[in-house]
Amino acid sequence: MIRDSAQAIARRGDLRRARDWRDRSPGFDRAVWRAMGDLGWIGLRVDEADGGSGLGMLEFCALVEELGATLTPEPLIAAAAAVRLLGRNAGSDRLSGDRIVLLAWQERAGSLDPAGGASVAGGRLSGCKRFVPAADAADEFLVTTESGLVLVPRDAAGLTVERSPGQDGGHLATLHFDGVQGELLPGDAGRVLDEAALATAAYLLGVIEGALALTVDYLKTRRQFDVPIGSFQALQHRAVDLTLQAALTRASVESAAACLDGGAVGAEAQAAVSRAKARASDAAMLVTRQTIQLHGGIGYTDECDVGLYLRKAMVLAPAYGGAALHRRRYAALQSPVDEVVDEVADGP
Repeated sequence: MIRDSAQAIARRGDLRRARDWRDRSPGFDRAVWRAMGDLGWIGLRVDEADGGSGLGMLEFCALVEELGATLTPEPLIAAAAAVRLLGRNAGSDRLSGDRIVLLAWQERAGSLDPAGGASVAGGRLSGCKRFVPAADAADEFLVTTESGLVLVPRDAAGLTVERSPGQDGGHLATLHFDGVQGELLPGDAGRVLDEAALATAAYLLGVIEGALALTVDYLKTRRQFDVPIGSFQALQHRAVDLTLQAALTRASVESAAACLDGGAVGAEAQAAVSRAKARASDAAMLVTRQTIQLHGGIGYTDECDVGLYLRKAMVLAPAYGGAALHRRRYAALQSPVDEVVDEVADGP
């Protein structure tokens, strides 16, 4: 039912909105954003007692997978993470899409520490946060610090937004805080950031599937020597390899979502998320590059839609931690288990 509801906005095979909103501010349609709020998507992970839908990660991953297949540009993952952290403070206007609040958590590339980069002293926020998506559209930012969360209006005195273009035609922003007055709230972003990383992996799964579907259709219709090029065994083998990448990514994402929904916490949950995000990031880059090659020369032109999937993968593969970072975290989380196994094997 979640996947079916996504068809109201995201229609597979239709990339017109993805093209229309490239290199435009704010990068997406506010009317579509409100429609997402009406469908309950923004608050899908928020508890029912706080005005949300109270659904799990399996449902949220299914939703964003559909959005990834059509390259839907709305910043659902960042906004859903923010309202989940706000909980009962989210308010109906944020859950409905009338106000957009985005999570600002990252200090630098290659870091998963939400506490760095910004600090609170004397009730005022200073420092910076980077890589905030769709910041032009934000009404507020939810900023992570060592002292907790700080809710900052977009037009707050002392806040400067430095905008940089992204490969996908959107933009990422660096927020500079110079004694900004905000609302200090309690909260620990660690769990929510893991959920956002897993949701990004699910979006990348959708990117993989969208690129593959476009490519398989091309292999069936493009003809050479009076036969479809999809009849050439060498190209069939390459398509099968990419389909296996999609299947492995799906298994990893759904396994991690089930793990989180099953109540896993701490190292178990983090390891499941890191395994899924590392695989999705690597697979998305591999599949989107290969699908461009399978299109031949036309795949390298901007008019060919398959290139849009590579551009989106280039932006999201490193988001919430890239493959190398999550592999390192996974290895670090496994080492205590390995030590216990070694001790048992060696005896007392």
